[in-house]
Amino acid sequence: MPHRLRLGPTASFALLVSIVLAFLSASTAPTPLYAVYQREWGFSPITTTVVFAAYAIAVLVSLLIVGRVSDHIGRRPMLFAALALQIVAMVVFTSAGSVGALLTARIVQGVATGSAVGAIGAGMLDLDRTRGALANSFAPVLGTSLGALMSGLAVQYLSWPTHLIYVVLICVFVLQGLALTRMPETVTRKPGALASLRPDVKLPRPARGPFAVVAPVIFAVWALAGFYGALAPALTGVLVGSHDAVYGGLGLTTLAGAGAIAVLLLRKAPARTVMLVGVPALVVGVAVVLVSVGDGGGGAASVSGFFVGTALAGIGFGAGFQVGIRLVVPVVEAHERGGVLSLLYVVTYLGMGIPAVIGGVLVVHGGGLVTTAREYGVAVIVLALLALAGLLLGGGRLQPAGPRVVIEGSSGRQDRSAGAGRGTAEAGRASHAPVAAAAARRRGDLD
Repeated sequence: MPHRLRLGPTASFALLVSIVLAFLSASTAPTPLYAVYQREWGFSPITTTVVFAAYAIAVLVSLLIVGRVSDHIGRRPMLFAALALQIVAMVVFTSAGSVGALLTARIVQGVATGSAVGAIGAGMLDLDRTRGALANSFAPVLGTSLGALMSGLAVQYLSWPTHLIYVVLICVFVLQGLALTRMPETVTRKPGALASLRPDVKLPRPARGPFAVVAPVIFAVWALAGFYGALAPALTGVLVGSHDAVYGGLGLTTLAGAGAIAVLLLRKAPARTVMLVGVPALVVGVAVVLVSVGDGGGGAASVSGFFVGTALAGIGFGAGFQVGIRLVVPVVEAHERGGVLSLLYVVTYLGMGIPAVIGGVLVVHGGGLVTTAREYGVAVIVLALLALAGLLLGGGRLQPAGPRVVIEGSSGRQDRSAGAGRGTAEAGRASHAPVAAAAARRRGDLD
């Protein structure tokens, strides 16, 4: 490709950010539409949970099978395939006339998302490790917020409610695919692509300590996101007294929007500070939500408390996810980034999917919507407190150490340089090592 036709590093980075925003927006776009589908097709509340679970399972399977492939064949081929699958999923959504078609679309979409998120995140880190770590924390959370909001507004105020948002996303994905043809590859290909298809949850040694610290937190915060994706649309309708599509997605939009703001505000804070702010905010926020829900009677005070609590919990949502990205990904090398990011997303979707499925079953076969919401909220609080206890009391104490992360505990002391993930080619330039070390100190990539 002639050099003048290629995207530069800044434009390539912006393109990757736009793709992750579009993918995560597409993942939450159906949320406000579930009430519409339920009215038109007459399915039970458990069906919503089944559809949600199908997406999460598809993402998990895709992450485990193809999550490391982009480290071998390059980021661009994986993204071309993922964009093609997303377009197929959007086409199925636009023509869906039954629960079976909806399930098919969600499964295809899940495979596309699982194929893409690791490659996108690794590509951003390839281009700029400092901005890449921030974008990996911020863009997925923001995309989650935007998808539900835009879909709800389109359904409520525009014509063609169950089609328009998907048509718009098809156009976005086509344009991104065209732009991707102009983006240079960000990683050198290496053999082993077929072998990488065998699921492998082994982490590179530098990432094991940080991963053990942050995995419980990531699971807890995304379990909360699962609640807002699977149960909050119906719960919001009960509290507000209206099942308009805007209300269906407003809870998830509030949660993720507050999370995105928290990522930006806490991006320079030490990791320990972020954890100590985020987990208590999540616990207090969920507690406020539970008190506001009460017996499901609704009213202005109940609705206001629900959304205030959701915003507080959103701070914990964004903070917890940010810490996971900041502490784990930058300590691995370039050819390991796609696989490590995929494993982080495995924890994410396990947290999102498993509790949501249990909650959906309890809505139908347990105490109903409001009772299940209370039980789910209590479970999220317990998960968050256990994660915080594991950090503070269980031997996983984070100490900010400039460009290094020190993890001390019963298993010993690991000391990892923030520059460990630069890749073998860059690391081999011994004559430039002092300059690289000084730059790393100035950036302070890991607190």
